[in-house]
Amino acid sequence: MTNQVSGNRPGIRLVIFPVIFAASLIFPESTSIARPIPLPSKPASGIILAGESEVRPLIARFSTDERSIDRYYFFEFSSARRRRFDEFDREWLGILAEMNFEALNRDGKIDAILFKNHLTRRLRQRRLDAAADERLAPFLPFAEKIISLHEDLKKARWIRGADAARALHEIKSDAISTQKAFSGRQAGSGVDRFALKQAAGRIERLESGLKNWFDFYNGYDPDFTWWAARPIKAAFQALESYADFLCGRLNERRPGESKHVYRDPAGREALMDELAFEMIPYTPEEILKLGWQELAWCEEQRRAAARDLGYEDDWRAAIEHVKNLCVDPGRQPELIRGMAWEAVEFLEKHESLTIPPLVKEILRIEMMSPQRQRSTPFFTGGEVISVAYPTNTMPYEQVISTMRGNNPHFSRAVVHHELVPGHNLQMFQAARHKSYRRPFSTRFFIEGWPLYWEMRLWDMGFQRSPEDRIGMLFWRMHRCARIIFSMKFQLGEWTGDECIDFLVERIGHERDNATVEVTRDLGVRSNPLNQISYLTGGLQMRALSQELVDSGKMTAREFHDAALLEGSIPIELLRTKLSRQDLDENFSTRWKFYTFRDSGARQ
Repeated sequence: MTNQVSGNRPGIRLVIFPVIFAASLIFPESTSIARPIPLPSKPASGIILAGESEVRPLIARFSTDERSIDRYYFFEFSSARRRRFDEFDREWLGILAEMNFEALNRDGKIDAILFKNHLTRRLRQRRLDAAADERLAPFLPFAEKIISLHEDLKKARWIRGADAARALHEIKSDAISTQKAFSGRQAGSGVDRFALKQAAGRIERLESGLKNWFDFYNGYDPDFTWWAARPIKAAFQALESYADFLCGRLNERRPGESKHVYRDPAGREALMDELAFEMIPYTPEEILKLGWQELAWCEEQRRAAARDLGYEDDWRAAIEHVKNLCVDPGRQPELIRGMAWEAVEFLEKHESLTIPPLVKEILRIEMMSPQRQRSTPFFTGGEVISVAYPTNTMPYEQVISTMRGNNPHFSRAVVHHELVPGHNLQMFQAARHKSYRRPFSTRFFIEGWPLYWEMRLWDMGFQRSPEDRIGMLFWRMHRCARIIFSMKFQLGEWTGDECIDFLVERIGHERDNATVEVTRDLGVRSNPLNQISYLTGGLQMRALSQELVDSGKMTAREFHDAALLEGSIPIELLRTKLSRQDLDENFSTRWKFYTFRDSGARQ
């Protein structure tokens, strides 16, 4: 690959390196190392500035080129797009292979490792996507025809009107014949329901591309318009009829089959690969044990809180008591905003971290639409607080479920997760410091950072009452449960419906909310580690805090401020930066951040 990049594509260096001369200094023929850009001696109040990475210009160029290629290909699932990005990523791997890793500064080495890991992971993921798309082929025999028409248009390959009409007729015929073929099968006769669900969703994108293609010619090319006017209507009618048919078949299932549609389990091998990419040096079985062990601690604390409320060991009665303390309709925004400021004042009183004044100034609030609440039944945060609470248009069952699930003590437990010091502050700093690392973001830091604060604020005594403890424990147990049901599902040991039952029976979720939680993640083709990233990332941050803060190497404020300046990178790499560890070009995960005990939760 090195020979290909330097020999067959001689223009790459000439394009990249003269733009930013310092980048040339990181290659083997260099005789010196690029110096970091000088920083102001007196940074603005509340802002900590970090050093520069020599690899940053390359990442910026990569990101810009990537966006250009992505905009060019209308269909994200086209084989042409997949081949082009494979070529693109291998090209950049070749460039990275030519770099003099040892000449880089610490940030440069971290970026080089992140960059290589990102490219390698993308190449693997596209291979998996291609294999998964083969399952959709029988449902979408017309897909390549539509994609081909659209890509010919991008290449300015003009089409004759008669050829356009013929292509549209073939698309219509394919849709009709495929629908007839599936109509002949008995309901629930072994049809791949997950592939069927994906195919139904993909038709909408194909229709959009077909309309884009038609509108380009229609009215501008008389020959095309004369030939294609009627065939395009027939094609759209056939596609829409077929999509409706597929959606209808989703409700047909074999006896005993779930009404919900779940993806296939990832399997142990895929989980091991993803854990390695995320720099988590544990097996799926160890991650599962971690979840059970953390759940055991939470259950013990929940029993104690239930006793303090006068319910002895009846934690279900304690949760029912807390759920029924919900506020009246219309009062939830006021509640959430008050809790947000309470968390800010608590953190500033304890000098836990720096909260820039602008973070507090620009905080906004909005109501979540009823439609969105179907898939997100709890409030979310960031720069905008999006409040989930019932409207007068919702069915009675959903009204009660939403109010109970967003009671003050459950909500108070996670306001700081979504706002300050969680996602709100995290997103604010990520947009202002090392934002070029955004392509390498990991959910283990994105979700681990606010989870770490859930645990830290518990240790700091942020909870004021047994009801608060029940609320904080409910969400912490929810994170434990995410690890357990996700790993059980991905290893093929539990069904999706069993995951829902676990959330209801073991954690105390409302069934509607538990169903949304499980089907949202296990019903789409997503990263199989999404659900474990919350608590696992939080435990990584807690272990790192113990190493650096509890040992006296950094103050709590120094540690928290510094962590937010590095971007959402794997926490093991954050550890190498903050503890000033040497980095090897062939870096691999090895940080054991968790201590296992012999006993665990009742499984």
